[in-house]
Amino acid sequence: MSTVADLIVTAVADHGVRTVWGVVGDALNPFTDAIRREERLEWIGVRHEEVGAFAAGAQSQLTDDLAVCMGTVGPGSLHLLNGLYDAKKSHTPVLAICGQVPREDLGTDFFQEVDNDAVFADVAVYRTTLTSPEQLPHVLEEAVNAALSQRGVAVLSVPGDVGSLEVEKDRVPRFVRPTPPVAAYAQDVQAVASVLDAAERVTLLVGQGARHARPEVLELAARLKAPMVVSLKAKDDYDEDNPFEVGQSGLIGNPATAEAFVACDTLVLLGTDFPYRDFLPDGKTVVQLDDRGTHVGRRTPVDHALVGDTALTLQALLPLLRQHEGETHLLAARKIYDGWRELQAHLADPAYEKKARGLLRRKVDNPDARVRPEVVAAALERHATQDAVFTADTGMAVVWLSRFVRMTGRRRHLGSYNLGSMANAMPQALGAAALDRGRQVVALCGDGGLSMLLGDLITAVSHDLPVKIVVFDNGRLGMVKLEMEQVGLPEFGTVLHNPDFAAVARAIGMHGVRVEAPGDVDEAVREALAHDGPALVDVLTNPDEVAVPPKPSLSQVKGFAIAKTREFVTSPE
Repeated sequence: MSTVADLIVTAVADHGVRTVWGVVGDALNPFTDAIRREERLEWIGVRHEEVGAFAAGAQSQLTDDLAVCMGTVGPGSLHLLNGLYDAKKSHTPVLAICGQVPREDLGTDFFQEVDNDAVFADVAVYRTTLTSPEQLPHVLEEAVNAALSQRGVAVLSVPGDVGSLEVEKDRVPRFVRPTPPVAAYAQDVQAVASVLDAAERVTLLVGQGARHARPEVLELAARLKAPMVVSLKAKDDYDEDNPFEVGQSGLIGNPATAEAFVACDTLVLLGTDFPYRDFLPDGKTVVQLDDRGTHVGRRTPVDHALVGDTALTLQALLPLLRQHEGETHLLAARKIYDGWRELQAHLADPAYEKKARGLLRRKVDNPDARVRPEVVAAALERHATQDAVFTADTGMAVVWLSRFVRMTGRRRHLGSYNLGSMANAMPQALGAAALDRGRQVVALCGDGGLSMLLGDLITAVSHDLPVKIVVFDNGRLGMVKLEMEQVGLPEFGTVLHNPDFAAVARAIGMHGVRVEAPGDVDEAVREALAHDGPALVDVLTNPDEVAVPPKPSLSQVKGFAIAKTREFVTSPE
């Protein structure tokens, strides 16, 4: 005989799960006791369950497999919700085991009772409440199989009097493998080949769904002489040795991507659900290849759809294509991209403001001579290892990661790129570090994001997770400030009164250093990344650093000017 908790814990360990995240208590006690006795699993007790859900989601994305988090009755499970939403929108499999009140109290508005099935209805691909040992193992199999097959969140609620009940060991749970990939229909592939052969100027927009198809995508770009706009989530596989890449689009983009879109006559979307319609061109012939038919046409009208695996479909397409000769379109976009990167490199020079080109800009947008965030990101690029994992908080930290940190070697990066939650970077870094404590993990944190879940810095120390936290401390909710200014509003409610984050880090046992001068950034970053254990670098950065869209609209330019005027008029002396 075994218990319900023992069976579930053993099953996820058999599958390969190595860490479980949560906060102990009441309905979870049988589970945490089972984990205590299961040598293959590590329990990581967080200070806030949201952190545990984000950490589990990060692990799932990095391993492309199941991860597990837990929340106890009522509030404990509710705290998981935001991190689980991030997993949902990242299409990654997570099993959440949620406590529930005892069975006899269900439906009585008992202390802490929450209807988990209703609460998680929108976030979960599968949810149910386990009320009897006889439901095992099939209910567990249904939950995990749904998470793996549909690449989403499964929620299994367990009342407080169920986890310790005995269960027969007559059948071990077995979980399925995901559906094998398939190529798009041959007739659709042939039709697209004809379209691309007739095209004169093709631009590729490459997303995460094409990450496993790098050789085929590069061959396609070479065959078509096509510039390649790379989505943020595809950086891991397309930053290095890519003569076709012209960077990202959207608010983190650059003028080259705008040129590549505007000048093409045919746009090919490969494994991307890029949501920002305003940045996609109108009046083009559009081809979209995606393994999810539901993604086709929902961002821009599509003339030719291919539903299938990117690598397998391109393997079928490439032999049908002629070699394009003209390089004018590709070279024009690459020239703009190279020039833009050269200008960005000047901003990343710690001595920039002491040189002629930087003196005037300093007076305009950095009168307090604070560190430019570009300097910090460039230092991370120089000193991080070639297998580092980077995480970035939603907001300006993502901009600096996108522009200055190259995903060369075996580097990976994560963010809350679909949900857009604050406070994701530090929890995701904890998850990544728990997978491999010997691999460097670097979190690019905004001061607003870090302070939202600040208590879980303690988790890094208490569980020996050697994360490196770099805080872009501009005393602002920076992206919100920029949003306000672009529509002509003076910033309001964005100012943050921060502590000395380095002093906070030292108080809980981390290596902590505060940086206030550009010339001190490089050594502080180098030292923190080399530190044997968790470390935090708090850098006071320029709150007025501007990251504009690749081609700002007239209304955005006007709005920014009006906002800056209003800020000057209304700001106290």
